[in-house]
Amino acid sequence: MSRASRRTIPRLWLRSGIAVIGLAVGGVIAAVLPGYLLYIATTAIVASIALIGLGVVTGTAGMIALCQLSFAAIGAWVVSWLNLIHAPGGYIVWLLLGCVASAASGLLLGIPALRLRGINLAVITLGFAAALDLTLVKLQFPGADQGTKIQRPWPFDDDRGFFLFAVIALVVAAVVVSIVQAGRWGSAWRSVAFSERGTATAGASVRFAKLSAFAVSAAISGLAGGLLAGQVGMAFPTSFAALQSLALYLLSIVVGAHLIEMAIFGGILWVLIPEIFKRFGISQDWGLVLFGVLGIQAITSKTSPGQLLRNAIARRRPTPECTSSLTDAPPQPPDTAGTPAVGAALLEVSALSVTYGELKALDHVGFTIHENEIVGLIGPNGAGKSTLVDAISGFVPLQSGDVRLQGRSLRRSAPHVRARAGLRRTYQQDRVPPTLTVGAFTKFVGGGASTPHEIDEILDFFGCPDAGTPLASVDVGRRRIVEVAAQLSAKPNILLLDEPAAGLSHEEHEGLALRLVQVPARFGASVLLIEHDLNLVRSVCTSLLVLDFGTLLASGPQEQVLSRPEVKKAYMGETEML
Repeated sequence: MSRASRRTIPRLWLRSGIAVIGLAVGGVIAAVLPGYLLYIATTAIVASIALIGLGVVTGTAGMIALCQLSFAAIGAWVVSWLNLIHAPGGYIVWLLLGCVASAASGLLLGIPALRLRGINLAVITLGFAAALDLTLVKLQFPGADQGTKIQRPWPFDDDRGFFLFAVIALVVAAVVVSIVQAGRWGSAWRSVAFSERGTATAGASVRFAKLSAFAVSAAISGLAGGLLAGQVGMAFPTSFAALQSLALYLLSIVVGAHLIEMAIFGGILWVLIPEIFKRFGISQDWGLVLFGVLGIQAITSKTSPGQLLRNAIARRRPTPECTSSLTDAPPQPPDTAGTPAVGAALLEVSALSVTYGELKALDHVGFTIHENEIVGLIGPNGAGKSTLVDAISGFVPLQSGDVRLQGRSLRRSAPHVRARAGLRRTYQQDRVPPTLTVGAFTKFVGGGASTPHEIDEILDFFGCPDAGTPLASVDVGRRRIVEVAAQLSAKPNILLLDEPAAGLSHEEHEGLALRLVQVPARFGASVLLIEHDLNLVRSVCTSLLVLDFGTLLASGPQEQVLSRPEVKKAYMGETEML
């Protein structure tokens, strides 16, 4: 059994155990709390569910959403309307339909998030909350004018039973979100929060990641809204005001609502602080002010009490040991593999041109990389190397030319489509989300192409930290190597490496070179290596491409290219080893 599989089994047992404990605690509370406190506890449960949903879109996916209670209002409106018309199925079915309607609203509102970020997205979502608030004040909820109470389901029709029903809903929402966050969707949300380019390079659609985060978040809020309507008996606009959504967002920042347990803690604070103010004769509106002050502090310090608590607990746990490193001798390929012969044309780049205004970043660049080949791309700073990689991987528009992989044109393909087709890349900048573990990131980038056992072998081959190691504890240089290993776990046809040795020591450079040489034989992938370290290039690449001012200056076997006068001239003053 692989290490990844062994880690999965305890997590399943842990989730199941926590769910059972949560239900048991809820049953005890329902039995012993007096009526008013039971009502307050139900409100805390509903707020916890809303915070869990907000934690998905804001905490995990990194998008600002100031309209969470607007989605809750949609769920409450659907439940109220279906109750008024006596729709078949009863309260539980109405509740689920409210979640669906809220999810659909989340999808629609998520569309602007595809192009907007930060304050601009915040304005859009707050505007939606304000508009819906005014609409609800004018129209009211169905049945409110007639005083029609929402019919709770048997056997949860009294307050104690409904509290237990809310606890069940909380446990289900928490388990579902926990499972989703641990899977590919959750990894995509964390990745898109850190780097949209990195997400696309992993073969994941940035569009889908953002929209799914909004939809899941809105669905959970719709659940909270439907529960609130069932708790009170009917829904009122004041429960879903735009100011309340803003306060809930700030509270989610304070507690770190992307952590399930902290979202529940936030739900308790949501009712506890106003109740404390009420006992001392202070207006409960000051509770919102307190949430605002704490939220501003958390935003400016870029840390939340919830995350600090989780970090403190994590520091007490033993750090997984890394049993290998780049300085160790790499495993050798099987004797039967040998050095594979260069095969057919794999990546064909023809007449590629990219311009930025009047600047011509690439001027009709063309070359071919064959199967089982390792090609070096060199050139002085500003030569256009990174622009070329961006153009090949689909991140900059082409003025002319084409990119073909195994004969298939990728000119009109999105970056994540190119990644799925077998064209993978790494970056100069850090694109590895620190909120994931080494294993979770590798599994996400690999997209299921490699088994857990194969992932462990790849990580060992590149001397990466143990799969359970949080990437936040891995230095930037080693994260680059984790990124290389993760991309190879996707079993690509070709891998574009943009300065993978940056941040590594001399010994680690040599260790990386020994491993890159084996990539075609061991992983079946050709490599285009962009690197300033000519020692690394010489030890790994058999052929070279030289760019200078966006023009392909030379290409061919390594020694022939490096001996050409124009290549030496291009490097003169920058690298004297030529």
